[in-house]
Amino acid sequence: MNAKRTDKIATGVLYALSGIIVAILAFLLIYILVKGLPFVSWDFLTTPSNPLTGGGIAIQLFNSVYLLVVTLIISIPLSLGAGIYLSEYANQKHWLTGAVRSAIEVLSSLPSIVVGLFGMLLFVIQFGLGFSVLSGALALTVFNLPLMTRNVEESLRAIPTMQREGGLALGLSKWETATKVILPAAVPGILTGVILSSGRVFGEAAALIYTAGQTNLPINWANWNPMSLTSPLSLFRPAETLAVHIWALNTEGTISTATQISAGASAVLIIFVLLFNLGARFLGNHLHKKLTSGN
Repeated sequence: MNAKRTDKIATGVLYALSGIIVAILAFLLIYILVKGLPFVSWDFLTTPSNPLTGGGIAIQLFNSVYLLVVTLIISIPLSLGAGIYLSEYANQKHWLTGAVRSAIEVLSSLPSIVVGLFGMLLFVIQFGLGFSVLSGALALTVFNLPLMTRNVEESLRAIPTMQREGGLALGLSKWETATKVILPAAVPGILTGVILSSGRVFGEAAALIYTAGQTNLPINWANWNPMSLTSPLSLFRPAETLAVHIWALNTEGTISTATQISAGASAVLIIFVLLFNLGARFLGNHLHKKLTSGN
């Protein structure tokens, strides 16, 4: 068998494997959307859930978005600091750098259920935060931090060395070069990673079952006092998210419409995750063109 024929066979096998993977993903997405979209309506999205009649997913959807925002507020500064340190300051041959990288690898490989149990023991019980938005956000930060740190580091490392040398040649300090030259150039990659990790966090359930809880207190949408447990902005109220609600309906649901509500909520969840991924691609390309004056 000559080299050209071998190359064609190998290429065909790779195309076939890629096609199988795409077909499986497309089948799953289409199946979930076809099963769930008929039950999605404006009332379904804006009506609170009801343990007797089922209701909608308004509170769960809000909780998912709110938890995501709080998680990003905590995790973005931490991941930026860690990524800048590993990329610009750390001695790559020092044992401490290796220890930090090993810790990141270990955290990134932890199952989400382990992160949830850790969050329950530390944040819910030890810190006395109880089942709350803050406990869930801290657990999601532990879950999300390794991915975001690695993304920031890789985005910074992708910037050519000559830009660092140019900043230093202009008399800028290392910190000014990192924050005013390297970081702005890496913004498209960092934002893309943040949005992709947001989709991952938005659909997380296992880590939140043991930290944010599986119940919701009655919410007064006119109460914007964050210290009140009835306020939607409260960090100390239990908050069942959309993914946890789907899990609860399929494992503990006793109402007759549990299957329909679960299908509709699954379709909404898939749509949001798709929007996160498409938004990351669009925003990353747009910012790259804008910052690099590319076509």
